[in-house]
Amino acid sequence: MTQMEQAKRGNITEAMRYVAAVEGMEPEDLRRRIAAGAAIIPRNVRHEFNPIGIGSGLSTKVNANIGTSGHHQQLHEEVEKLRVAIACGAEMVMDLSTGDELDYVRGEIHKRCSVILGTVPIYQAVADRKSVYDMTADDLFEVIERHATAGVDFVTVHCGVTREAVRRVDADGRIAGIVSRGGSMLASWIARTGEENPLLSQFDRLLDIAYEYDMTLSLGDGIRPGATGDATDAAQITELLTLGELTRRAHARSVQVMIEGPGHVPIDQIEANVKLEKRICRGAPFYVLGPLTSDIGAGYDHITGAIGGAVAAAAGADVLCYLTPAEHLRLPTIEDVRDGVIATKIAAHSGDLAKGVFGAKERDDQMSLYRKQLDWEGQYRLALDPEKARALRMMSEDYDKGVCTMCGTLCSMALENRRYQTGELLTTPEDQATHRHVRVGSPAYRKAREVSH
Repeated sequence: MTQMEQAKRGNITEAMRYVAAVEGMEPEDLRRRIAAGAAIIPRNVRHEFNPIGIGSGLSTKVNANIGTSGHHQQLHEEVEKLRVAIACGAEMVMDLSTGDELDYVRGEIHKRCSVILGTVPIYQAVADRKSVYDMTADDLFEVIERHATAGVDFVTVHCGVTREAVRRVDADGRIAGIVSRGGSMLASWIARTGEENPLLSQFDRLLDIAYEYDMTLSLGDGIRPGATGDATDAAQITELLTLGELTRRAHARSVQVMIEGPGHVPIDQIEANVKLEKRICRGAPFYVLGPLTSDIGAGYDHITGAIGGAVAAAAGADVLCYLTPAEHLRLPTIEDVRDGVIATKIAAHSGDLAKGVFGAKERDDQMSLYRKQLDWEGQYRLALDPEKARALRMMSEDYDKGVCTMCGTLCSMALENRRYQTGELLTTPEDQATHRHVRVGSPAYRKAREVSH
């Protein structure tokens, strides 16, 4: 049985217990959310790793994309990108390889992947036949099943790229048209064959495969806006309505689902997009690609995406797909992957603070205490990128002192610590009685630190 079917039957699985413990949630609460489709645990029955939960009430997860291309096929680089992405905190990785020997590449990544692994099967279905026009529906489903049997935890399937959605793209005169690689492949296939998207017309066939391996379906946004001027248009909403209906059908079969969201969205439209997805898709977890809040951040799109990601996470998005500085320009390097994951982790954590996710505020408060104490080692431990934090500190002439080169002897923290240590506090007896001011090193201070830990 799938995790969702177990949850519907009232069974709390070991995976649910583990995720609940990590997320600070009662197992029964998590079970109810999984039964309703508001939370998922994407883990193929053929992939062993510590389970990771996604969805309502859980921390915002980060996805990193890696993979070879036909113009750059260096498997050792992609394996190192996988290692770096996981080390920097990515809870999900997608293998988007489009070069040669794709089964071998995916296998090498799978056996080293200790987090959720996703793929886009249509890439291989087209690559194997060199042209989208030579692909048949059976070819596509054969590759999907191949990925399922190989232990892939979720597959992106662009089921909402329908004849009607493509017609709306063409009729509305979009700036960027269809920017999704899988979406454009299916649009071309539909135009050439005159048939409906097989992922829609044969959706039950897709559900059969997903159910057998408890493989999550990531209902892809093949009509997503690739320009801020195209955001929230009729074509995008048409696709979302289709995904809402398919979510209902997947839940009826106890197949876990998440919904992929838009890519380029003005900042004032992001919250509405998140709420619309949650309403139309029965509260299914929302996986946003950024979103990028501007189209002019070339070379810095990890920042553009992190801005949108923070807003989306605060509004209720459940997964943020990273962007790297190389987005729209070239295949990312290992350092690009590091920068992209860290930027997106900052966005995810910012959203978790707004949502009140378990442990988010405690981590920030503890970091603030370390800063107040000028405890550099403590700050490194809690930083999202401890290596960089330490390296920057060591570049300072004052690296071994209780100050930094920004303020030196004028350090506000040092002055404040002195005030607390000498008792120079402007407090009343009532203030002191309610512990509104806690001295560094006092029993109350130590208690606050223990609670934060």
